[in-house]
Amino acid sequence: MSRSAYINRMSKYLPNAPISNDEIEDVLGLINNLPSRAKPLILRNNQIKTRYYAQDKEGHTTHTNAQLTKLAVEGLLDEDFDLSDLELLSCGTTSPDQLLPSHAAMVHGLLGGHSVEINSTTGACSAGIQALKFGYLSVLSGSTENAVCTGSERFGKWMLAKYFKEEASKIAQLNKDGIIAFEKDFLRFMLSDGAGAALIQSEPNGSSLSLRIDWIEQRSFAHELPVCMFAGSIKSDDGSLIGWPDLEPEEWTNQSVFAIKQDTKLLGDFIVKKGGELLKHIVHERKLEMKSITHFLPHLSSQYFGPRIERELESLGIEIPKSKWFTNLSSVGNVGAASPYLMLEELFNSDQLKKGDILLMMIPESARFNYGYVLLTAV
Repeated sequence: MSRSAYINRMSKYLPNAPISNDEIEDVLGLINNLPSRAKPLILRNNQIKTRYYAQDKEGHTTHTNAQLTKLAVEGLLDEDFDLSDLELLSCGTTSPDQLLPSHAAMVHGLLGGHSVEINSTTGACSAGIQALKFGYLSVLSGSTENAVCTGSERFGKWMLAKYFKEEASKIAQLNKDGIIAFEKDFLRFMLSDGAGAALIQSEPNGSSLSLRIDWIEQRSFAHELPVCMFAGSIKSDDGSLIGWPDLEPEEWTNQSVFAIKQDTKLLGDFIVKKGGELLKHIVHERKLEMKSITHFLPHLSSQYFGPRIERELESLGIEIPKSKWFTNLSSVGNVGAASPYLMLEELFNSDQLKKGDILLMMIPESARFNYGYVLLTAV
């Protein structure tokens, strides 16, 4: 196929001022008026120093997810590409503002303009890359000449202490301890808010660098692995999920059903292993020369996984020197579906890229173990 697709612009929107580690519970609140026991360990492992929340310290919303995404999209626009040129809007998120309408529809409504094709993808960290792949394939096939693709999250509101109040009270009644389970507390200090956007077009920039999308590979391992991260449900004793429609309304609060939860043992056992397994397959099938990679952009939920990924790749004969790694987790936090965009945006808009550079992105998702890999060439 002679036609190609290029990322020609990238932008981001991070709400409000950055929040330091010491300020997290000032924003999210104390559950049962008790400081988290898990917080020091979690922060030591993830090495996140600052993050952003779309709310103030009184818990008031400053931006919805759709508003964050709109602002990121508007960062792509100028006199050379304005809203009237847009053909496709493809938006990925884990945390839409409502069940219906779709996230992309709400973003389009805020943007205004004219009638465009929309696509919404959902899931966890790979939702943003699923949105990117839809836009990439649309432009590659000739269905459209351009696509704006986004990844965004507004997790902070989900993590407010008040949403765990009933569960903590119930625990305190049973065992005099109002500390919620680690699986729920864990993610309160991992996830944050923001949005990233990319403009894909059928021709590269004339006077500045573009990123040609060489391929996007995604694979799910849900056929062989159980659920690891979930929300809007509880996990039964046999490991199956019971969704919120099949639970009584009082259980929604008593069990913090809508909180995001993660099985940390499953995460540790499989997230690195399966990612390495897939990359080894891709390297073989695509005949990818790892020595040709200039920049490796792994989406890390926590810096805890960095050395483990490095050891796993070495064991598979896929060595990527640490000098080639690029991540901004410590400064922007783990923003789920937005994180791959935020990483790529920072590198794209820096002075670190030159023509001929080859970028490999890795996007693991623990929800039920879905992975994405993206290969880009600077042209």
